[in-house]
Amino acid sequence: GERYVPPPRKLSTGVSFGMEHFAETSYYFEGGLRQVRPYYFDFRTYCKGRWVGRSLLDVFSTEFRAQPIDYYRAAARAGRLRLNEEPVRDLDIVLKNNDFLRNTVHRHEPPVTAQPIRVLAEDSAVVVVDKPSSLPVHPCGRFRHNTVIFILGKEHGLKELHTIHRLDRMTSGVLMFAKTLEVSKRMDEQVRERQLEKEYVCRVVGEFPEHEVVCEEPILVVSYKVGVCRVDPRGKPCQTFFRRLSYNGRSSVVRCVPRTGRTHQIRVHLQYLGHPILNDPIYNMDAWGPQRGKGGKVDKTDEELLKALVEEHRSKQSLDILGVSEEDLSSSAEGKDRDDPSDRSKPAQADLVSTSSCPARDPQRGAEDPERNPAGPLGSSASLEVLDKKEELGASETQSRQRAEEASEEKDPLCPECRVTRRDPSPKELVMYLHALRYKGAEFEYCSKMPQWAMEDWEE
Repeated sequence: GERYVPPPRKLSTGVSFGMEHFAETSYYFEGGLRQVRPYYFDFRTYCKGRWVGRSLLDVFSTEFRAQPIDYYRAAARAGRLRLNEEPVRDLDIVLKNNDFLRNTVHRHEPPVTAQPIRVLAEDSAVVVVDKPSSLPVHPCGRFRHNTVIFILGKEHGLKELHTIHRLDRMTSGVLMFAKTLEVSKRMDEQVRERQLEKEYVCRVVGEFPEHEVVCEEPILVVSYKVGVCRVDPRGKPCQTFFRRLSYNGRSSVVRCVPRTGRTHQIRVHLQYLGHPILNDPIYNMDAWGPQRGKGGKVDKTDEELLKALVEEHRSKQSLDILGVSEEDLSSSAEGKDRDDPSDRSKPAQADLVSTSSCPARDPQRGAEDPERNPAGPLGSSASLEVLDKKEELGASETQSRQRAEEASEEKDPLCPECRVTRRDPSPKELVMYLHALRYKGAEFEYCSKMPQWAMEDWEE
């Protein structure tokens, strides 16, 4: 018979999620955390060119290594794997061009802070919010419902939003969205023309110099998956201005103005100056050595550094705070995803079960943001596409609710996460002392309140 091929998806003008997506699961609040009840979710992808002529077994064995091959065999027996909407019974089936693959998984999301998202301003053109720490801006990796985009849609009725800039998951503060494509393009032009100014505030270790400090050290991405950068002559040029606001005898509050937008720029420059952010889960860790990376001196190879960082967080049971999972770490060899232009043509490793890194760049955005998550294995067009924007390939809202109830009430026999008991982070662990205080353009300026930890008389 004829093979079923889903129609091509209509490109959305904005990040759009509807009630059928929101009905996948629900939130509950416990111990100062926003939790997501486990739910069933379909990962979907078209057959990549390099898969054509290969068996599913071969593709799973080489490119989807987050789970052992026995998991995929069990998933096929349970009807969780579908090829062109037909259940896959034999993993030896050979893939053809334009084949459509669907994998249903039992999905668990890491908790985030229960602090609400405050809307700072809203009109017909933009919406500006005060993002709490620990929330990714949009769905990525293991996060979907515990993201700013989903919470704004589910709890504030704000949809069809365009990301103008992004903040790193652990960074809080002013976050701006455009409501129309025209506004988004106008803001993009301001970004390209360097007409936008961002001001951050942070609390750093020790007594920061009273005079203005300018750091222009180039920054290199060491690992996209774990999200680690460092100062290196081979890195990209960047510039950050710092000015101390207060000092309480142990730590300093510092104003930061980045003139460029490199990954983790503020955090890396502060580490280089010998004043890392007080509770930075990456750049103020023992793994960097006694000087914590001051002056760019690290007595380890990049591979040794990454291993030490992961082991330090593993010992504290805080890999979720770092932004990676055990499955993610086991699915690829670290140290091979450096920011090397010669590697850009290499296919990204896909994962039909779970990923944990956020893409560094929005395909619709040309500008970089200084405090964002670097790209993970799903950050390129060669990787798995989650087709969940406007098309109605999934279940209806009623069916979604039924699936959500089933998923949250019982453990899934195939789900590795259901067999693991993880320690929830404390709300304090989900706050990093870096806050986007002000966002200014040619025609606007938005500010948030100074965080409590940035007050002059604040004590740890």
